[in-house]
Amino acid sequence: MKLRLDERYNNFLSKVDNDIESQRRWIINYKKDEADKRQFYFIIERQDGTPCGTVRIYDLKADSFCWGSWILNEHKTRYAAIESALLVYQYGFDFLGFRKCHFDVMKGNSKVADFHKKFGAIIVSEDNDNHYFEITKESVDKMAVKFKDLIG
Repeated sequence: MKLRLDERYNNFLSKVDNDIESQRRWIINYKKDEADKRQFYFIIERQDGTPCGTVRIYDLKADSFCWGSWILNEHKTRYAAIESALLVYQYGFDFLGFRKCHFDVMKGNSKVADFHKKFGAIIVSEDNDNHYFEITKESVDKMAVKFKDLIG
């Protein structure tokens, strides 16, 4: 909740209420979804165990998964974005067995949109607020090879 309410990180995220009870209810519902394998929420940590962000996999479809709620804070490492993206894709493609991934990026969030485009994601549609992307396992696999030596 602290990350979601921090104005340094939440400009391009859906808004949450600063209400502990509503957050508890959200977590209870989330844990039901997790048990049913409908969504997965992760805390991103540095190798020394310092938490530095969050990410979520959700909206699981027949051949595609979505990811978002991606926040990296001031404790992130230099390559945290690349590493966490590759881990999300590894989980979605290799562990869950999907071949594609879909996600949205709010218009105006050009830094994140450019990051995804460099990974090979393509814009498949848009509306007034968002660009909607897709990326394939094959595109991500190419990036994983490219960054293998960079991130170890």
